[in-house]
Amino acid sequence: MKIGIQKVIAEFSEIASRGDIKFDIENSPVKPVKRLLRLFNTVEDIRHEPKVTHPLGELLLCAFIAILAGSASFVLIEQYCVKKLKTLRKFTPLKHGVPSHDTFRRVFSLLSPESLQEVTVGFLLDNIKLMRRAFNIEQEGLRHICIDGKTARGSGRLANTQFEKPQIHTLHVYDNTNGICLISKAIGEKTNEIPEAQQILSCLDLKNVIVSFDAMNTQKDTISIITQQKGHFLGSLKKNHPELYNEVDSYFDPARLRRIKDSKPKSAAIFLTYTEKARNCVETRTFWLSKNVDWLVQHSEWPNLKSLIRYEKKSENIRTGKKTNEVHYYISSLVDVNDCADVIRGHWAVENLLHWHLDVTLGEDDCTISDRKAFQNFSLMNKLALSLLKLAAPVFKVSVRSTKHFAAWDIEDVLKILCAFDEESLKTAMLNVNPQAGKKGRLKPLVDI
Repeated sequence: MKIGIQKVIAEFSEIASRGDIKFDIENSPVKPVKRLLRLFNTVEDIRHEPKVTHPLGELLLCAFIAILAGSASFVLIEQYCVKKLKTLRKFTPLKHGVPSHDTFRRVFSLLSPESLQEVTVGFLLDNIKLMRRAFNIEQEGLRHICIDGKTARGSGRLANTQFEKPQIHTLHVYDNTNGICLISKAIGEKTNEIPEAQQILSCLDLKNVIVSFDAMNTQKDTISIITQQKGHFLGSLKKNHPELYNEVDSYFDPARLRRIKDSKPKSAAIFLTYTEKARNCVETRTFWLSKNVDWLVQHSEWPNLKSLIRYEKKSENIRTGKKTNEVHYYISSLVDVNDCADVIRGHWAVENLLHWHLDVTLGEDDCTISDRKAFQNFSLMNKLALSLLKLAAPVFKVSVRSTKHFAAWDIEDVLKILCAFDEESLKTAMLNVNPQAGKKGRLKPLVDI
């Protein structure tokens, strides 16, 4: 039986494509921006109060607006704020002027990433809840989160020296359903992703959640934690588990692939194939699923293992004629091939919709901040900006990168949309798209995500 994977951002984009979403808010975005300012004021401030010149919330708001407009360093943040001082003073007094780049750097290196993350992620989740009920986006199927790590390429050096040091590596828990990075966890120099991922998963409510991960995190203990938390899993299988990999590779021989393709199961689907064109390439993706797992030598050691999946991608470049063929294997607790295909494709969102945008759209790949805590906090601001840009892009009907350029050109106009996810603004925007949706003037009850 097909469970289905939630796709909230995709549904919102589809709604936006059916008509113009117009936010009926005041000419200046003071009210929605001050909502964000209030949240920044709740971040834990560990500075010595008698020596504090700039309030933390004010400093963080200035930094966020500058980052949203493309500032990729503390020097650029200062320069942008100086240039936009008149605009910034519409939102906060800035009695002592713009903080220096050294002040921004010092505060970011002192700030608790956990405290800042709690505020930024909470702000984004609230926006999603309001958007979901305003536009009547139903909560159906499994929520999909991805586990994956990212290395900051510009961080492997000591400041103002030529000496190399380990690059900053961050483990991300990405909510593919809502387009939000829920958790960013710095990986210490003397550890790796596996224990950190297990610790994070043990603290999450995973009921009605499917967790996908790469081969590194395909571990028995990791899957055991997900199962104990009542979640589902799909993990890539490679030769770091040689015995299981060889068994699965041998199992999907040509004869068995034909039998799976020709079979007509009474319940869940076990075969899927489709062809699509992307970037001058014609790609054929084929998925085979088998629920026959009892024969595996280590079957009892992998909790809730219910299926084996073979995924093959054939690609042909229509310009050069070059052909490629990739084969991947997965293990999962899901038993419908359509769900597995959604998760396998969806797992790349952490690369394409998070890591790629952080590196290319927001310039994080070129960021040379070497202080680990400062980098974490800067990256959290990047992720907040990215998530808001994703929400705004369907409204502007352009790409995420173009939306960021809009912010650089006219920050006030963009802030009206980025921070206007309050109940009344969303209700009005919904009526602009569908005048029949709110005849009674009431929104649907708020549901947790």
